[in-house]
Amino acid sequence: MDRNREASPTFMQGIKDCVPTLLGYISIGFAAGIVGTSAHLSILEIGLLSALVYAGASQFIICAMLISASPVSAIIATTFIVNLRHFLMSAALAPHFSAYPLLKNIGIGSLLTDESFGVASNRIARGFKVNDRWMNGLNVAAYLTWIVSCMAGGWLGSWITDPVVYGLDFSLTAMFVALLLLQISAMPSSKLRFYLTLIIYVIIAMFVLSFFFTTYMAVLLSTLIVATIGVVMDK
Repeated sequence: MDRNREASPTFMQGIKDCVPTLLGYISIGFAAGIVGTSAHLSILEIGLLSALVYAGASQFIICAMLISASPVSAIIATTFIVNLRHFLMSAALAPHFSAYPLLKNIGIGSLLTDESFGVASNRIARGFKVNDRWMNGLNVAAYLTWIVSCMAGGWLGSWITDPVVYGLDFSLTAMFVALLLLQISAMPSSKLRFYLTLIIYVIIAMFVLSFFFTTYMAVLLSTLIVATIGVVMDK
């Protein structure tokens, strides 16, 4: 491998490094588009939702809340809380882009996803440098693939009357469960016990908070509270 070339990665190199993650974008994007159709969104609306929200989990949640006729304020608040993790991911990468102007960093952070963060973190962990050109190549490739996949799924959804029958609304959950199982298999027993304890805390917190808040708010608040406890307790 040409170490000098890797020391200053290009836009095209960012696109190439994004390729292994594109299958996930395409499959989940298709499912998100189909679920969007079931929420009575047009293909154009699905495309705008994908371009402006650009978050698989949030798009599934938005569609579910639209179907249940949830108020707009609840949809906005839920989407904001679900996407709060992007603050942490952006903060973790920020030191590697501190030399760039604010507007350029806003552009990089706006298109950051779980997958692109993982690719960037892996590259940094292997001792390679990242720069704005490489990160933009990674982000733009993922962004355009996601939008096209969601719109294609929306078109396909017009031929599927009930996506729930095929389990398409569960596709994102299934992906995260698979990732969780892969992590658990390589996790030390002490760490596993710690995470299982946090899961029990979440269940208890959800049960208690459900007496005072709606189900949506109970889930969100219990997750935030226990996540904070986990950060404090984890050494």
